[in-house]
Amino acid sequence: MKNAMRSILTMAAIMMLSIAAIAQTTVKGVVVDGSTNESLPGASIVVAGTTSGTVSGFDGSFAFELPKGATKLVVSFVGFLDKEITLKGAQDLGTIKLESDAVGLKEVSVMASVAIQRKTPVAVSTISPEIIQEKLGTQEFPEILKSTPGVYVTKQGGGFGDSRINMRGFESSNIAVMINGIPVNDMEWGGIYWSNWAGLSDVTRTMQTQRGLGAGKISSPSVGGSINILTKTTDMEKGGSVFSGVGNSGYQKKSVTLSTGLMDNGYAITFSGSKTAGDGYILGTGFEGYSYFLNVSKRINDKHQLSFTAFGAPQWHDQRSTYDARTIAEWRDYRDGYKFNATYGFDSNGQEMNTSHNFYHKPQVSLNHYWTINETTSLSTALYGSISSGGGWTAKGNESSRLYGSNDEDRTIDGYRDYGAIQRDNAANINGSQAIIASSNNDHQWYGLLSTLTKDLSDKLNLTFGVDGRYYIGFHNRTIVNLMGGQFFIDPEREKSKVLDNNEKLKEDDVISRDYDGITKSLGFFSQLEYTTGNLSSFIAIAGTNTNYKRKGHFYYNDVMSSGYNFLGGSVKGGANYNLDEYQNVFVNLGVISRAPFFSDVFTAKDVSNIANEDAVNQEIYSLELGYGFKTSIVSANLNVYHTEWKNKPITGAIDKQNPDLGSYNVTGANAIHEGIELDVKAKPAKGLTITGMFSLGSWKWQDDAEALVYDKTGQPVDSKGKAVPVGSPEQMKIVANIGDVHVGDAAQTTAALGVDYYLTKDLKVGADYNYYARLFAKPDFNNINGSDSWEVPDYGVVDANLKYTFKVGPFTAIATAKVMNLLNQTYIADAYGNNDDWENVTVFYGFGRTWSAGLQVKF
Repeated sequence: MKNAMRSILTMAAIMMLSIAAIAQTTVKGVVVDGSTNESLPGASIVVAGTTSGTVSGFDGSFAFELPKGATKLVVSFVGFLDKEITLKGAQDLGTIKLESDAVGLKEVSVMASVAIQRKTPVAVSTISPEIIQEKLGTQEFPEILKSTPGVYVTKQGGGFGDSRINMRGFESSNIAVMINGIPVNDMEWGGIYWSNWAGLSDVTRTMQTQRGLGAGKISSPSVGGSINILTKTTDMEKGGSVFSGVGNSGYQKKSVTLSTGLMDNGYAITFSGSKTAGDGYILGTGFEGYSYFLNVSKRINDKHQLSFTAFGAPQWHDQRSTYDARTIAEWRDYRDGYKFNATYGFDSNGQEMNTSHNFYHKPQVSLNHYWTINETTSLSTALYGSISSGGGWTAKGNESSRLYGSNDEDRTIDGYRDYGAIQRDNAANINGSQAIIASSNNDHQWYGLLSTLTKDLSDKLNLTFGVDGRYYIGFHNRTIVNLMGGQFFIDPEREKSKVLDNNEKLKEDDVISRDYDGITKSLGFFSQLEYTTGNLSSFIAIAGTNTNYKRKGHFYYNDVMSSGYNFLGGSVKGGANYNLDEYQNVFVNLGVISRAPFFSDVFTAKDVSNIANEDAVNQEIYSLELGYGFKTSIVSANLNVYHTEWKNKPITGAIDKQNPDLGSYNVTGANAIHEGIELDVKAKPAKGLTITGMFSLGSWKWQDDAEALVYDKTGQPVDSKGKAVPVGSPEQMKIVANIGDVHVGDAAQTTAALGVDYYLTKDLKVGADYNYYARLFAKPDFNNINGSDSWEVPDYGVVDANLKYTFKVGPFTAIATAKVMNLLNQTYIADAYGNNDDWENVTVFYGFGRTWSAGLQVKF
């Protein structure tokens, strides 16, 4: 008995010692961003000199058992400097703060109003450069957001950089796009051409979408949401990389990045450049684009830092216009199916030709000064400018319709455009060319100042105040590019000009049909007070701005400047986030915005006339959002509910797109309600496995019927017989737009996504993503809406797949990637246009079939 008891006690002692030994080899901690204290999910924690380790969970936490003899850990995360930690047996390392590997990133983040989860009360999604590298492939840059709740992205006609994005049913003109905190939406109509920013995917450090009102500190806030892109600044460490990629349809891409790192003299320089070219998936949509990025930073002392950034993406690409959409029956008849391009054809020499062509270069340069005034006060100031040039081709002349893709005359037996027939007819006409190609040139100069002062009033109160000033002048003219076989061109538009000879025989590069300057000046302020205590963080923000528009005509006027039109706008926003515990948080935000109409809403006949739309008024937006978040090391989830009322939405358009002489309409008093619910979830149920999911259900409808006022081509109000009447005359012709209770078209109101990423080995990662779209209504023409919904596009879903393999090439790290879009080659309609709930009369664009790309990056 005594021996048995001794044995039991001995075994118990051994077990206790074993448990103690195990306890002594367990290490844990939480990895966070040293600047924001935001958790860093997916950070690598490895025992120095080995491959043993783990990765942090969604809340930044980790815990694992150390191998025998381990004395040091290396904690790393892309975009941050590695941190080496000396171990002292089993221990809780607490909060591990990683510092950025880029000079000035903290200051840029403040100016760019980067949202922080569980603190900033907004619906936010963040895309890392690794996701862009793994998921983007040959897709357009905004397509990386397609698995984000409330977002709908398509390629439209399919040309390089011609994609569009909608957020919560709002088109791009109502989505604020900022690069390093600097707004880049067009100053005249609010939209953005992604082809002008084609190089962004190479230099993006973080891409964050803030849906709804957002937290952007600018004087003119967004309506539908914002896309906040932070580019690389200057790397702290010396190094670089080279990349080479290929894809379907002749796609090729080469790029290089070089960094000096922070040198002893306080300077640091980073450069990135690339070339992308291809034939285009759609017929006749070849392209060639370059991109460049340069950042030079200088640490003057502990208080001052200067940063100079320049980037741009000169490019040209052939297109397929949105006017070239066809009915479903017509697409079925085309030899090339949905790759058919109605403006693609051959000239008289048998050479390929496309009259839909775009070329542009929109460089942006900024000089940032970061000044740490004292421990509680800092000032960030950016002076920026952009001098851009480029344009797009258009058909002009008495027989210009012969060059339209919608015109089915002058086609070869295979259905391609027979440009040779047009050239021969022009050459034989003694009155010169009757159908020519002109370039609508849209150069501009844009200068701005954005300055933000941040002051800690106490350990709980923080005040931000800033100014946002912008000056923009757009130079818009139209010049002859190709006489299409003729010897000269007589511009019929000159008959209406007061200053030009209407019988002049014009040659290439001569100006025709339009020549004017659009001038926009804006000056505003913004102020935000933040209060943070314990688990509560809240803010209230006020902004105001004055926008002034003028137009100077040169073609129809003798350099006459219009009157100036001023619009005062502003916003009041507020919100609060409360962390219920270490896992859960709730937030609320609400706001009221009064936003000035765009230049194009004031000068609706901007191509020809200085006459302004006297009925232009501010848009009024009211928004409320509630959110709930849940985060552990294994699961992260966010649920948002929003309600946005949009009043006085300006809607303008041509009475007949194919006959601009019939004039235009301007809808007044159009009101809409956008509301919905959004859910996104991420989970790590097993080592190396990540599952993502998203569901978004929107209800976006017009509230009431609205009236559309009718104007002639020059912008003059007309009566029902087309006779000019005074501005504000009760005799002005009106069209009733029966839009009450009609769904807003052009974006899927129900979307869902499911993604899986899995490390087969520590170096080989595979992934697949399924995106589903439903309740997509065709985009209507408002002058013909009959009070019912437009055609509803059939539901569709698309699967993408990707692979990444990391390996060593001597002392260098190499990353091989491969991407297949639309893996199952699904046939689906992505864009539709038309007023009737009748599929036979609606014109559509199909989405791309299966496409692929592969690339290799070597880091040194």
